[in-house]
Amino acid sequence: MAIKFGCHGSTWELDYDKEIDYLDDIMDTVREAGFKGIDVQVAMLGKYKEHPEKLKVELDKRGIELAALTVPFSWEYDEETKEEKEHADYFINYLKHFPQAVMNVPSRVGPHRENLLNRQKQIINCANALGKRAFEQGVVASFHPASPATSYFRTQEDYNVLFELLDTRYIGYTPDAGHIKAGGMDPVNIINENLAIIKHVHFKDCSNNFEWREMGTGDINFPAIVQNLKEYGYSGWIMVEEETEEAAVDPDKVIHEVGNYVHKKLEPVI
Repeated sequence: MAIKFGCHGSTWELDYDKEIDYLDDIMDTVREAGFKGIDVQVAMLGKYKEHPEKLKVELDKRGIELAALTVPFSWEYDEETKEEKEHADYFINYLKHFPQAVMNVPSRVGPHRENLLNRQKQIINCANALGKRAFEQGVVASFHPASPATSYFRTQEDYNVLFELLDTRYIGYTPDAGHIKAGGMDPVNIINENLAIIKHVHFKDCSNNFEWREMGTGDINFPAIVQNLKEYGYSGWIMVEEETEEAAVDPDKVIHEVGNYVHKKLEPVI
């Protein structure tokens, strides 16, 4: 398939753990804004959490797809805990109802960055184990780094460790252009250097001063990223999101505005 654009649920709820049950309204907004799919945190599944078949019906009604589920983990030990493994396996099985969807797996932000290399090794060891199980069951998993100050994978040095340890036979990489920028790196370069392992993509805008911005008003060259992905032959999803103050107040309005930018500036590139 060609590159497709969708929306990530973080525009509506930044908290990975906040349980909500208005996914129907979000799907309506996504469709109205002209996007093709959604990527949602599993806490946002609401009444669909135990009923993937019902979610598929509602997506089909709107002509949109489940592009990914975002399933966060702490991974504080050398191996997954029993509970973490059961949680992961539940959503691996859930995604079998959506054969083209990705399991997007961010590691949770820590309280600090002490014993950093050890924590990084623990996280990637667990991510690799999850990725291998998903791969063996026909589900694509992809690791998503973030940029808060206490994140374990936020700087160039952290990314060097990530790309050295990630077992890309089984698990891919989800670049988030905004988090790359906020971590002091160039999103165009980071994405270009890792095209072969990218399985999913997140876009939000950030300035050179590391402030979240409305898409198209920050300092990230999104058209160049899309062009490079296209030329490489990437055929997955690009999920847009926004973390501005306006998004916290009126996410539906923001998604329509982001949709206008995508339709005018990014879709013509593909």
